This record gives sequence, structure tokens and C-alpha cells, in this order.
Amino acid sequence: MIRVSQRVEIAEHEIEWQFIRSSGAGGQNVNKVATAAQLIFDIQASSLPDFYQQRLLNKSDHRITQSGKVIIKCQETRSQARNRELALEQLIELIRSVSLVPKKRIPTRPGRSAKERRLTSKKQQGQKKALRKKEF
Repeated sequence: MIRVSQRVEIAEHEIEWQFIRSSGAGGQNVNKVATAAQLIFDIQASSLPDFYQQRLLNKSDHRITQSGKVIIKCQETRSQARNRELALEQLIELIRSVSLVPKKRIPTRPGRSAKERRLTSKKQQGQKKALRKKEF
């Protein structure tokens, strides 16, 4: 079991792994060894609580597909095991990010002194621009 938070855990069999060759420069090692780790996690088929599933599906993230799967590709290191750890950390961080409910913003109006500061700075800018004008 992979622990996401105190109450939420993911079973290891819910995560699918694929190991592929890394892209980019790297010489012969890149061409021979499949060190890049690709994590595939199906949100709807997981044991996550409904709250987490809905928030993940509604989240605008390039790693979440239209079909509701999270695909994370990690090829940062030359070690397959380390790339796997990093991909798993990214998944946990993604799930934790939806658990935080943003604080509701209370709309406020600017105070009198803030309005006065804004108007004085606008007047100063106007005077500065007036000095730049050519007079015929």
C-alpha cells in the first residue's frame, strides 16, 4: 500500500508501470537501456474516495487524460529505480494537491488612502509624460 495521507492509501496493483527508453542525448546507454519510467494510474478504477476522484477528474493538468488516467513519465536519472520513485512521488503530490480546499475569497473594496495613493501616482505619471511632449 502506498500512503498518500493519513486516511488515503493506494494499492500497488492499481498502478501500472511501463519502462521505455529515454529520449534525448545520452549516447549508447540511451539506445540500449530502458531507464525511463512511465506510471499509469486509472482514477475511476482506483480505491480513492469519491471526493478525490472528482477533484482529480476536474483538475486541469496535462498529465490527466480525457479518459481519466494519470500518465506520468519520468526520465530524469539514469537509474530505472530512481525514475520509478520520482514518478511515484509526482503522483502522490498530485493527489495531495486536490485534497487542499482553497480558501474562499471575500471581495473587498480599496480604502480611501489606497485610492488617494493611486490617484497621486497617476497624476505623477501624467506630469512625467507631459514633459516629454514637443511643443511647437
